[in-house]
Amino acid sequence: MARRRPHYHVYVVQLSDEVWNSARFRKANPAYQLGQPFVYVGMTGIDPDVRFDKHKAGIQANAFVRDYGVKLVPALYEQHNPMLYDDARLMEVDIGIELRARGFGVWQA
Repeated sequence: MARRRPHYHVYVVQLSDEVWNSARFRKANPAYQLGQPFVYVGMTGIDPDVRFDKHKAGIQANAFVRDYGVKLVPALYEQHNPMLYDDARLMEVDIGIELRARGFGVWQA
């Protein structure tokens, strides 16, 4: 059986400060520290730039990224990519946990 090529990516999108106006986002981030960034953490089987563009266009989009997404933050994820599917699923969760521990406002689907 052939081994699959790693082609999954984790990615982090900076969200605008206006996302804090969402009660749903605030409720998901009780430990948010004032002044820290707001981000969305996701994973994809396509290039993160293409995935971000799809979010912004409303194609299989997360509403927070569609409405508040500013830009990708490669410094928070690019060292991990690409990877196998199961590794990407775990890394997505790990990045979210790490960023929350640093006081970020984080959304994950």
